[in-house]
Amino acid sequence: MTIDTDCIFCKIVAGELPSDRVYEDDEILAFKDISPQAPFHSVIIPKSHIATLNDIRDDQAQLLGQFFVVARDLAAEHDLPGYRVVINTNSEGGQVVFHVHMHLLGGRQMRGTLG
Repeated sequence: MTIDTDCIFCKIVAGELPSDRVYEDDEILAFKDISPQAPFHSVIIPKSHIATLNDIRDDQAQLLGQFFVVARDLAAEHDLPGYRVVINTNSEGGQVVFHVHMHLLGGRQMRGTLG
């Protein structure tokens, strides 16, 4: 497992920073977002440090596919009839923490706009 000692998400994985964990296995961790944008808002991360979606290697594709399975299962576990998943990539895409992650949001009507 690759760790970046300066990465806030790697520190959460290592237990150096607290988190409200909602899912964990050998490769993936999900925890409640500290600044939720919906009644249910979790962050799903690989335990190994990958900076952005652009840095995922071909041999890690299954890991990212597992993100969607975890999101589906968390949505079912938390009785979310509809939900949104978001992966921001690089600063221009809204990424703030440079450890690839997926947001799972639900518990209210999501609004969508095209712009």
